[in-house]
Amino acid sequence: MPKSKFESIYKELKKDIESEKLPYQSLMPSENQLIVRFSCSRNTVRRAISMLAEEGYVQPMHGRGVRVIYTKGTPTSFLIGGIESFHESAQRNAMEHTTRLIRFTELTADEHVSRRTGFPVGTELYFIQRVRSLDGDPCVFDINLFDKTLVPNLTKEICIHSIYDYIEQELGMQIVMSKRQITVERITQIDEDNLALNGYDCLAVVSGQTFNSEGVMFEYTESRHRPDYFCFQTTALRHREKPEDTSEM
Repeated sequence: MPKSKFESIYKELKKDIESEKLPYQSLMPSENQLIVRFSCSRNTVRRAISMLAEEGYVQPMHGRGVRVIYTKGTPTSFLIGGIESFHESAQRNAMEHTTRLIRFTELTADEHVSRRTGFPVGTELYFIQRVRSLDGDPCVFDINLFDKTLVPNLTKEICIHSIYDYIEQELGMQIVMSKRQITVERITQIDEDNLALNGYDCLAVVSGQTFNSEGVMFEYTESRHRPDYFCFQTTALRHREKPEDTSEM
């Protein structure tokens, strides 16, 4: 399925910002300049800018343009407010990344799996365990379960490359929303066997249920991060209540 025009513009502008071609605190090119550059409509440019604003890259200022507010975080920052694959986050952080597949099997959700993941009892699932390395350092242990009916024909090769690329490019499914929970947990034996823990006895664990454009959950994930490689970024907005209009009272 081809990417929408606004998504490709968003990605190109995001790359310009991250590379500091559009530096921190600078003003973005005007809408008219972007329309000419990308040969697109005004609405398309506005959708791309809106995506950048949602991720904390820019801040629109009414009547004054759009200011770049992105600054580089730690070398291994992940996004809380966005959904990106490990492959995408490693590229964004300019780090070498590898994936080692530990387990690739199929199972049927019983009551225990259902309570833990949210998949209905009886759902046929792929069960995947992968070790993620950044610059040669094994620092993230991923546990994924995918609904086989929604994500069919997974292979070991796809798991090593990028499951999200397969879902979006080959299956044409839209990945829309993820509900996440972040906890700190003691290491398990499988963590110890597969990660370079460097003396740590706990991990930061990001658990999530991911939904498609139909509002159906197709994935449950547990990403177990070594503390020194754990940094999640988000952008928060302050919403203030408007004072009551008492002029007519």
